[in-house]
Amino acid sequence: MSHNKPAESELEFADHYDFDLPKELIAQDPVRNREDARLLSVNRSTNSIEHFHVRDLPELLVPGDCLVLNNTKVIPAKLVGYRTQTGGRWSGLFLEADGQGNWKMLCKTRGRIKEGESVTLQDCNGVERTTLTLLTRLDGGEWVGRPEMEGTTDEILDLVGRVPLPHYIRDGNMVDSDRADYQTVYAKEIGAVAAPTAGLHFTKSLVRKLIDDGINLAQVTLHIGIGTFRPMTTELLGDHEMHSEWGSISEASAKLINKSRAAGGRIIAVGTTSVRVLETAGSQGTIEPWSGDTSLFIKPPYDFKIVDGLLTNFHLPRSTLLVLVRTFGGDELMQRVYCEAIEEKYRFFSYGDAMLIL
Repeated sequence: MSHNKPAESELEFADHYDFDLPKELIAQDPVRNREDARLLSVNRSTNSIEHFHVRDLPELLVPGDCLVLNNTKVIPAKLVGYRTQTGGRWSGLFLEADGQGNWKMLCKTRGRIKEGESVTLQDCNGVERTTLTLLTRLDGGEWVGRPEMEGTTDEILDLVGRVPLPHYIRDGNMVDSDRADYQTVYAKEIGAVAAPTAGLHFTKSLVRKLIDDGINLAQVTLHIGIGTFRPMTTELLGDHEMHSEWGSISEASAKLINKSRAAGGRIIAVGTTSVRVLETAGSQGTIEPWSGDTSLFIKPPYDFKIVDGLLTNFHLPRSTLLVLVRTFGGDELMQRVYCEAIEEKYRFFSYGDAMLIL
């Protein structure tokens, strides 16, 4: 990354958000105690950078500030098995259920699957649990299928599903500890196929300490979809088709956020997903209770209406998440931050360290 101030037009190009990252800085596991992750603190008004740990968060915030947490819960959405007739390997990713017992999924196998074909699903230990009939081929590698097993979608996925780790963590291969590690301690609303990773740093004791210190905690929901990992392949940001995700803000959360703002507290989003919910629901300048789909792509120039601060992990090159962070933190300053993080050997991506931008 260069330290030169970018021309306004440069910010429109996806290449501007590319950078080289040493492979050894991609975290393969979280730190043993979540709040011991490192925290790079960025002050936008002084352009200064300081180094802390996530456990220092209560000292970096002031009473009356409001942290906004995404309480989505990750589904064990990764499916593994074989084509029942041929024995060929098959893998899938559960996307959603329709209420009638049909699943929408992404499928991957060698050769061409035919409609009506059956797949045998195996659990984490390789035990055959049920079969899945592939009913209808959709666009983009998606299928509608139906598991033969009795039970709710959640019950079946708990039995046969695996944690849908991103490919850069152990090639997507889960270990038992990922079931807890790849979930926030406050996860509640089932529906995500990726974790809101900034929230992975919180422990129950850190949450208690923040509340005891007078920090308000508001919860929102954004069910993170697989599109969050999709890099921008277009030359211009404006040509990138942003993925859509379902989110909501309750009346209680909207009230708490507005009350905190009115009293002079800062609204600090925990994760880029919380930013997208807040800025979607607060497009008129105040937060209203809201639920629906958002495909908000925050890119320069963007005027933030609600968010005053952001706690976030270090993101992938050419990702819409990186564009959001650099738009919020200031392009030049954020380039400096990423250079320093690489120099200081911060851990990157989902299981990595965090930064706080105020």
